Amino acid sequence: MQPGNLDVVPAVDTQQLQSLRTLTLVVYLLYAVGLFTGLPALIGIIVNHVKVGDTEGTIYRSHFSWQMRSFWWSLLWAIVGWVTVWIGVGFVILAANWIWLVYRLVRGFLNWNDGKPMPV
Repeated sequence: MQPGNLDVVPAVDTQQLQSLRTLTLVVYLLYAVGLFTGLPALIGIIVNHVKVGDTEGTIYRSHFSWQMRSFWWSLLWAIVGWVTVWIGVGFVILAANWIWLVYRLVRGFLNWNDGKPMPV
């Protein structure tokens, strides 16, 4: 890395790229299982935050950002849904949140499968 140049990202070798590819899939699967049980999604967000630095300069950085935004926004809307469930609108919010999260997971997996980054 050159002094004073923060934009330079170290090169990533093929083995590390394959490891990141596998890890990205594992996190997508944790979130998918988390749709039904919750706990695996918590493991997924921890993995995202611990390993995000390793993804710099790769397409998997965009996937990690996508996964983290999906988790945090989904958690926010789940809380709003549960708080408002007593007035009935919460069920609609929870259903919409679940559908939105399924969409994000499917879209992320498809881009992962095709070797494409996620939109920023």
